[in-house]
Parts: sequence; C-alpha cells; structure tokens
Amino acid sequence: MAVAFTFPGQGSQAVGMGKDLADAFPEARRVFQEVDDALGENLSELIWEGPEETLTLTANAQPALMAVSLAAIRALESRGFSLKGKIAYVAGHSLGEYSALAAAGFVSVADAARLLRIRGNAMQAAVPAGEGAMAAIIGLEQADVEAACAEAAKGSVCQIANDNGGGQLVISGAKAAVELAAKLCTEKGAKRALMLQVSAPFHSALMAPAANVMGEALAGVAKNAPVVPVLSNVTVSPTSDPDEIARRLVEQITGRVRWRETVEWFGANGVTTLYEIGAGKVLSGLARRINRDVATASVGTAADVEAAMAALA
Repeated sequence: MAVAFTFPGQGSQAVGMGKDLADAFPEARRVFQEVDDALGENLSELIWEGPEETLTLTANAQPALMAVSLAAIRALESRGFSLKGKIAYVAGHSLGEYSALAAAGFVSVADAARLLRIRGNAMQAAVPAGEGAMAAIIGLEQADVEAACAEAAKGSVCQIANDNGGGQLVISGAKAAVELAAKLCTEKGAKRALMLQVSAPFHSALMAPAANVMGEALAGVAKNAPVVPVLSNVTVSPTSDPDEIARRLVEQITGRVRWRETVEWFGANGVTTLYEIGAGKVLSGLARRINRDVATASVGTAADVEAAMAALA
C-alpha cells in the first residue's frame, strides 16, 4: 500500500489558483512571495487576478503552476506532513517534473522558478512563430500514430510528444508535417485529430536549442538528492541521483512525456493512491482512464489539505 504524488503540467492553470491556500496558510503565501522575489516581478498578482491570456503564456504558466504545487506542499508540511517516509515516489507531467523535484528538495523553490522561466522562454524561442504545431489524436493505436508521423515527416520533424493514456496521444513538430499527420490519423480511424492552440512544438526534436539552454541552466544551480525517488517522464524509472535527474530534465525538452506508462508503472509497483498536488484535476482524470484500480485525490485548496491530512495520517 503505497502513495505517490503527481504534479500537473501546462494546461492546468486558471486565474485564482492557489489563492485559497495562500489565504489559509502563511507557509503557502511565503511560497508565492519566494517565487515573486526569485523572478523579480509580482507573478502572484497575475496568478490570482489575471488576465488569463497573460497567465497562459508559457513563460508565466510554468513557474505559476510550480508555485501553486509547492504552496500545497508547504500547507501539508505546516500540518506536520513529510514526504519522506509517507510518499513512495513523485512524478510530474512535463513542467510538473520540476514541481515534483522542488517538493522533494532537489532544487529550491526559487531556483525552480528561475529554471522554469528560462525553460518557458527557451521553448518559446526555439522555433519561429507559426513554424511548429501540435495536435491531439484521440482513439488511435500508438503504432498507427507513429506510422502517420513517419509518413508525414518527409525529412522534417513529426513525432509523438505526449502519451497521456486513455487513447490520447499528442503529436508535435513542423506545422505542415503535423497537419498532414493529423489528416492521416483521421484516415486511419482516429476518433478525433485536433490541432492544438499552442505557441511552439513542445517535446519534439525542434526543441533542441531549448535543451541546450536548459543544460547550461541546470549546471548552474545547487542540486540535492531528492528525499523520495522521482519517476522521470522520459525513462519511466525512478532515481535519486542528482546528475542523472539533471540529464533527464534536459532530455525531457525534446523527448516524449510517457504519462500512460508512468501511471501503469505506479500500479505495477505497489502504488495504490495518486495525489495530484496543485492546480486542477487533469492528471487524476487521466489516471482513472489508465488504471481504475489506482485511487486518486487532489490537493489544491485548503479543504483538500485537511482531507489529505486525515487520509495520510
């Protein structure tokens, strides 16, 4: 009977997220102040008041989501909770891996905020606007999606970026190739092939310039062994080695987010409950579609903190 904490990625953001935690827990409010200080701006005001279109920008959404997740962790800790000894593993979806690592002490909250701001800017700058694209493919086998990507690429980039489970795959790469691959997926029997409103082709080989930036950025921060093992997006295997974690974070920029396999790995390795820490319930919904035998819960409000403490005590 083991518990794992998971941390959401981009798309879970919403104006007002985390305000309830900050109002109820001084420790949570201090996280937002720490992030503001690290970035030299009032990101917390943007998080709580909007506008939504500014919060949704990659360079803002990434540190903002981390701040909310860490505020929830600090709220739990203020009630006497400790990850070590209580939680078997942590994992996060894309940027959520940074939240998971900050929660486990791999990097400080301030460094995590700065890294995510660098990451967001680097991912945005890696490909000129309009040259990349992403699409969600619903209801088609992975092998068929991979075949469509290979057929559409024709010397350019088109690949699976996210395996979210529940029959949902996201492809990423050069715009023309992704559009063609989406059409081919429909012809192969996909229930839906939906072009996504994103600003860059994340988790594709086109992100290589951003991976180089993150390699340099990670080399310049203090890193510690996390107090619980982290399950990497790109390898779906746990580690506590700081150097290996840093390498995996660099690989993650261009690599596939293997979330279906992550949830399956948890189920196969004794995890019976997944807590989603931070904004929204996206990961909880995905987990239920992947493995109904694993229970889910979320911790994003003051009431959630109290419920989690009662369950985890």
